[in-house]
Amino acid sequence: MPLGERAGDKSESRYCGVETEFHDDMPQLLAHNVSSGGFDFVVSPLMDPSYRPSLMDRDHGGSGVLPFAGSDLVLSPSHWSSHVVGKISSWIDLDSEDEILRMDSEITLKQEISWASHLSLQACLLPAPKGTSCANYARCVNQILLGLNSMQLWLRIPLLKTDDDSMDVNPTNLVDSWELWNSFRMLCEHHNQLSIALDVLSSIPSANSLGRWFGESVRAAIIDTDSFLTNSRGYPCLSKPHQKLITGFFNHSIQIVVSGKPVHSLPKGSRDLAANHNDSNFDGVQGHPLRPYLDYIGYLYQRMDPLPEQERFELGYRDFLQSPLQPLMDNLEAQTYETFEKDAVKYIQYQRAICKALQDRVPEERLSMTSTVLMVVGAGRGPLVRASLQAAEETGRKLKIYAVEKNPNAVVTLHSLVKLEGWENIVTIVSSDMRCWDAPEKADILVSELLGSFGDNELSPECLDGAQRFLKDDGISIPSSYTSFIQPVTASKLYNDVKSHKDLVHFETAYVVKLHNVARLAASQPVFTFTHPNRSTKRSNQRYKKLQFEIPSDTGSAMLHGFAGYFDATLYKDVHLGIEPSTATPNMFSWFAIFFPLRTPVIVHPGSALEVHFWRCCGPTKVWYEWCVTSPCRSPIHNSNGRSHWVGL
Repeated sequence: MPLGERAGDKSESRYCGVETEFHDDMPQLLAHNVSSGGFDFVVSPLMDPSYRPSLMDRDHGGSGVLPFAGSDLVLSPSHWSSHVVGKISSWIDLDSEDEILRMDSEITLKQEISWASHLSLQACLLPAPKGTSCANYARCVNQILLGLNSMQLWLRIPLLKTDDDSMDVNPTNLVDSWELWNSFRMLCEHHNQLSIALDVLSSIPSANSLGRWFGESVRAAIIDTDSFLTNSRGYPCLSKPHQKLITGFFNHSIQIVVSGKPVHSLPKGSRDLAANHNDSNFDGVQGHPLRPYLDYIGYLYQRMDPLPEQERFELGYRDFLQSPLQPLMDNLEAQTYETFEKDAVKYIQYQRAICKALQDRVPEERLSMTSTVLMVVGAGRGPLVRASLQAAEETGRKLKIYAVEKNPNAVVTLHSLVKLEGWENIVTIVSSDMRCWDAPEKADILVSELLGSFGDNELSPECLDGAQRFLKDDGISIPSSYTSFIQPVTASKLYNDVKSHKDLVHFETAYVVKLHNVARLAASQPVFTFTHPNRSTKRSNQRYKKLQFEIPSDTGSAMLHGFAGYFDATLYKDVHLGIEPSTATPNMFSWFAIFFPLRTPVIVHPGSALEVHFWRCCGPTKVWYEWCVTSPCRSPIHNSNGRSHWVGL
């Protein structure tokens, strides 16, 4: 049975498996571990571990039946698929100096994966590379991947602690396990069916080092019973760092697998795990020797905070690549408007900003004799008109509003709204592109919501520059400024999704995406800033920025797949909104981050400088971004001359 339920969470991490020894009676193995033991699946060898092809040839003249764990008929296809992860024989060593062992290993690997594929298993667990050299192992796996159906291959990687305090314990721990994985996956060309099963040991690396894995394609975490501590009641538990790591796995849909022999001597006759953990969901069943470990993992899962409503809403968008909106070229649909209009937080911030601007614009002593001209440019279906009127009511100021909108379909809705609300004497609707409209009078306040995920990527600068001519010389623009930010990230899933298109265009496109399975490799840095109104006589919206990021020394090497982009906007004075992680407006969902991919991922090393260049380029009919890396290695300049991705004026 799954570990528990959290509202809206249907992730794979609800399921917990158990690693078993070879058993030639698979139905009995499942009955003991799944039906009776409470685990959701087994990670089990498919073939007798004593089997060697070279011995079979000698003993049976090459005609022997392979010693698999029963025929495909012993379980239904659905049981094979949902309850069994195949464990490839751990003795295989494809990089051995012993030619017989090497050849036996290659033959067995192909036989076992062929059988697993025949059974329609969802995944197979590959043994960890035996040493630092894994070229032949990777070559054989890559050959298999090229002809594989939808089955995933999980490469077992020990999560080694590489800190100084581990050096005296085991010299092999000096090998960074990420380097082992990276070497293997690069030899396999970042294949999207090659994933990771992390072996979690009793000693784990630093939090920064662990963070790298959340941007990689980790499918499972195998926790050995030796990693568990013993609490005062004699039951297994985990250290605080281990607990935090497991919770991170749950949040990233990584399944847990319990492995090893029971190492805790439980109090005889005690079934009261609930009292032990202060959690009523423990049933204390002791039929399976590893059940106390499963119960503890279940306890950690059930103890997690429920997903906030916003996160539940965004679940379906996680790591899903979307092309940014082109609101100047394309008219938005009703469903798009409706989604954005539900973001109450955004309009509360706008209302706060408009209140402050009105109070600054009209002092108390002039309330009765002054009417403020406010223009909403890009009015959509009217949420900013409503926010402006609410601000006027709150502050006691008089307003005259012009609602300017180019989408004729939204204008229909605006007219209905004005009539329904009785705003005819206050609101004038203008069906026009703000850049072409000749205003009958100048505005005291100009209000717009033209911001994109990267701030300027929906052409707010060009639009507001065009509208600025009907703002008074001392007029106020809301927003008054906005800045874009970028951050280097590991994002294996996003990279593979882009790569799957097999063309240049997709690698030179910026995507809107709800980032989830990513590792942020350094703090974000500002890129481009725009201020409104812009009174400069040499006004240009072209920009160029060179940035240097330093990867923290305790992170370890990591793979850079691209850059996450954000924005932060000052609406007016101290009222801001944005999605830059360190200053993000809580509970606002109108914007996801933007993702700039790299055609070829770049390995970055701890303590080394990462040098990045970003350009915002402007032509007569379009605006586009170009980007590249120049250190630690040189990438091509992406999207040169806007050949792949641009925003139309």
